Amino acid sequence: MTRRGALRLGAAASALPLVHIRTAGAAGRLNVALWDHWVPAGNAAMRKVVAAWAVKNKVDVELDFLTAIGNKINITMAAEAQAKTGHDIYAFDMWSVHEYADQLDPVDDIMKTFIDQYGKIGHAYEYLGVSEGHWRAVPVAWGSAPLTPCGRISLLKQHAGIDVQSWFPAHPATPATSADWTYETQLKAAEACQKAGFAFGFGCGGTTDSNQTWGATFGAFGANLVDAKGNITVDSDNVKAALEYAKRMAPFLPPDTVSYDDASNNRALISGKSALIWNPPSAWAVAKRDAPQIAADCWTFPNPRGPHGRLVPMRPYFFGLWSFAQNKGAARDLLAYLGAREQIETLTTAVDGYDIPPYQSMADFKIWEEVEPPKGTVYNYPIRPWHDAEYYITGSSGPPEIGVQAWNRGLIPTMVSKLVSGQSIQQAIDWAKDELEGFSR
Repeated sequence: MTRRGALRLGAAASALPLVHIRTAGAAGRLNVALWDHWVPAGNAAMRKVVAAWAVKNKVDVELDFLTAIGNKINITMAAEAQAKTGHDIYAFDMWSVHEYADQLDPVDDIMKTFIDQYGKIGHAYEYLGVSEGHWRAVPVAWGSAPLTPCGRISLLKQHAGIDVQSWFPAHPATPATSADWTYETQLKAAEACQKAGFAFGFGCGGTTDSNQTWGATFGAFGANLVDAKGNITVDSDNVKAALEYAKRMAPFLPPDTVSYDDASNNRALISGKSALIWNPPSAWAVAKRDAPQIAADCWTFPNPRGPHGRLVPMRPYFFGLWSFAQNKGAARDLLAYLGAREQIETLTTAVDGYDIPPYQSMADFKIWEEVEPPKGTVYNYPIRPWHDAEYYITGSSGPPEIGVQAWNRGLIPTMVSKLVSGQSIQQAIDWAKDELEGFSR
């Protein structure tokens, strides 16, 4: 069963957390469902931004924040699509834009305005946001977060001889500055830190973080499991090269790497047991609260470079307009308003720079310069021109209908876990090939 089919069998959600923004002389009503931001200040900032628009446009807005815990936001999404009633605007994560593309109004006109104003948007966003030649939702910063390395400055310097602040300083640099940050360098650093008792916190279970970590690694090796037409290409030299790299890395992974969940690497960093993880600044933010001495020793920077480039795994959010929306005119106006630079910067600042805008021209927000400790710790969190990098979606070499199944199955990290358990590279490839053939039937 496809992901679309599975989710559409979901039951209707229970009562929703509601914020009702009333306006005098309201010219219509608008219902908006957004992801419940993990940073408490985020929701408050969004309420304020939407309220300002509502008052100016005299629209009565109901704003719901739906949690991802228990998949509530996805279950509600499925229920509304099935019933063809609910909110006007909805927040869509990753593959869900394609999943419900036939029930979303195109937003090509809004996207043309944004691209003309802010510059071309990356392939990662097009891959997830465009269906049958049309933008089906607007890429937004809200909730969008890449999985970049966050390393302990002192441990990397002491045990691996890496001065990460020199490679990725908190000011403009050149690609040559970070040329030595490659997958081979990461491997050597992982070995050195593991022997010193500070293993890199990489998991290889079927989780979101594991999918992104190993998906971007495979992408950097050009290790595509399928091609754009859906042809299976898993038994290739590039895939074997990526698996060979993973096999060399396996001895230096945490003992419980196969059972890692998305919080395991966070705990490893915050507890002081890991020298490096791949994660948004959420782990650093918790350390700032619970272990400030560790937070002050953290530095966030782009992913290593592989034979096919420096790929930064991204999990973007989109705001879409249901085709059954009751107030499409107001909804389209609000989408255009929320996607403008001024509002994006306000909201990103409110969450200490956690959210990453879809346009590289917005990488100059001051928040990433100001956040501390240490000052500049997340300056290199958004992709900057001298990083010579691009955002990447695991599975994006093939059609989305295959990519989503590979993601849900955790195909790439499971291949790595098989190497950890002692299976051969060919056994991992044969297993993946059989799975992919099942997806394609």
